[in-house]
Amino acid sequence: MTATDPALTALANGWGALSLLHSKIETHVERALQTRHGLSVREYSLLDVLSRQHDGEGGHLQMKQVADAVVLSQSATTRLVSRLEDRGLLARYLCPTDRRGIYTDVSEGGLKLLEEARPTNDAALREALDEAAKHPELASLVEAVEAVKAPALSH
Repeated sequence: MTATDPALTALANGWGALSLLHSKIETHVERALQTRHGLSVREYSLLDVLSRQHDGEGGHLQMKQVADAVVLSQSATTRLVSRLEDRGLLARYLCPTDRRGIYTDVSEGGLKLLEEARPTNDAALREALDEAAKHPELASLVEAVEAVKAPALSH
């Protein structure tokens, strides 16, 4: 295949459209969360992921799992956890069964902020998707995002 191969061009165009959609959504949601709650998209995502932990089997996430869920490196996730801990939104403690393990839980203040920010996040996401759907090159991607079903929760 050559660089001008139509299949490669279509693939590059699709990737460009997906990247554009992601950027538009993240920028819109970031602005709303920062303005109303002083949170970045990554901070909100981290609080959201950690708030879904539970005390049952496999209920607490390891830092690698958290990093994967918020799409950051482990070191960037650790720095983010530290910043949110400094703000009183998270608390770390030793795993009761393995003293080498450290758990991170959302504090009461973090849960309150997350509860206040969730409607802002959801509304900003909806607004960004509605705006993107007006653009023919993004409409099919918006449809694909909207068609994704939440995974079944297992407890």
